[in-house]
Parts: sequence; C-alpha cells; structure tokens
Amino acid sequence: MQFHIENMTCFGCARSVTKAIQSVDPAAVVKADPENRKIEVETSAGRAEIENVLADAGYPASREAA
Repeated sequence: MQFHIENMTCFGCARSVTKAIQSVDPAAVVKADPENRKIEVETSAGRAEIENVLADAGYPASREAA
C-alpha cells in the first residue's frame, strides 16, 4: 500500500508514522520518503485500519496510486 502524508516532513515524523503503523501490525514494513511525503507499507492490516491509526497519530494519509 502507498500513502501520501502531507505533514510528514522529516525523519522524526517518519519514525512516528512507522510506530503508529506497527502498533496495529508489529511485523509491518514501512518505507518512508519524507522528502516526497510518501510511505509504502507492507502489512497484514487493512487499508482502512492503517488510515485510521495514522489519522489518530496526527498524520492523516491520502491514497497514492500504486
């Protein structure tokens, strides 16, 4: 899954995003690109669950085309 996170502007933000995602799936693999404000997530969790946890963490995400 790919997401655009407008307010992920640094690697500190990327760590927070990763931590939020791994709170619902500890085995999730997150590839963050703060410069372009994008993340790629490999997870067993559903897209809606990831979107919800990111919004709760203060990093609302929009969907990126694959």
